[in-house]
Amino acid sequence: MRHRHGYRKLSRTSAHRKALLKNLSIALIKYGRIETTLPKAKELRGYIEKLITKASAGDSNAHRAVFATLQDKVSTNRLVTEIAPKYADRSGGYTRIVKTRLRRGDAAHMAIIELI
Repeated sequence: MRHRHGYRKLSRTSAHRKALLKNLSIALIKYGRIETTLPKAKELRGYIEKLITKASAGDSNAHRAVFATLQDKVSTNRLVTEIAPKYADRSGGYTRIVKTRLRRGDAAHMAIIELI
């Protein structure tokens, strides 16, 4: 049973799951909105919101903390200098998930996750 379990495994090993969330985060920072499966979007929401909260400090330690997670200079710079300052007055809720369709082929629930 998964009562009060902290995260979704997404049928992946821990290293694969970490890489998946990192790549989805980079794509979301780059494009502003992406379409993915609903469980991935729900798991990504907590991951990216913690990153935005870290980046909102805007100092060099924020850069280091975000880069340690993302390992992408362009996305880190964009997150700390452009995206996080827009949410300075918010205390969370930086993303929106919209359910869209069932994917043809495997009937997976799809969703769009976007930065508000």
